[in-house]
Amino acid sequence: MHDSYRRGLRLGAPFSVVSFLLSASFGVVAVEAGLSPLQAVVMSAVVHAGSAQFAAVAIIGGGGGIVPSVAAASMANARFLAMGIALAPSLPGRAHHRGLQGQANVDPSWVLANNGDGTFDRRLLFGATTPQYAGWVLGTLTGALAGDLLGGTERFGLDAIFPTFFLALLLGELRRPASRPLAVVGAVVALALVPFTPAGVPVLAAAATALVGLAGLPPDPTTEEGETA
Repeated sequence: MHDSYRRGLRLGAPFSVVSFLLSASFGVVAVEAGLSPLQAVVMSAVVHAGSAQFAAVAIIGGGGGIVPSVAAASMANARFLAMGIALAPSLPGRAHHRGLQGQANVDPSWVLANNGDGTFDRRLLFGATTPQYAGWVLGTLTGALAGDLLGGTERFGLDAIFPTFFLALLLGELRRPASRPLAVVGAVVALALVPFTPAGVPVLAAAATALVGLAGLPPDPTTEEGETA
């Protein structure tokens, strides 16, 4: 076992605890939204992305269809396009080999594996993602199977997971002065459409608004020159 991979395992272990807790709540709300435990676990195993999965299940639970749920999940995961482009030169092999290796790219691992000079330690990336992936899938399985024993989403307030999760994402963007106006506009668009449109449309409209405004978003002034944003 390579030293970088072992280091990645150590660095990723604390994030696996967070992954387990968050995905356990996802398992509960996914079953409440109509997914079977198997479907919830398969979704976590294949997608492995919190914001995308919560967005999709929120739309499904609200009566939305597959198309808007997939579209919302894709928009929530759009950041991985830029992250993957930055990571690609550090992955050896042909395009399909790099694509397979890129499946280990999740937010904490991407940051941990960043060498600070535009390159990434791929073995550290793999090691950091291993415990997070295991925690995410195991947590989903636990939540999906134990949801009834826990009394469903309402007993422990898990029905507030969806709005709380996306509120946390919004607050994170509000911390950045450059993205603050765009975040506010997206939130206003979503809230304005909730009473009048089917499930999924407010999320899609807000995401589309953010994507349109993203092209004109100035660089984050807190990002140091030469640092990978």
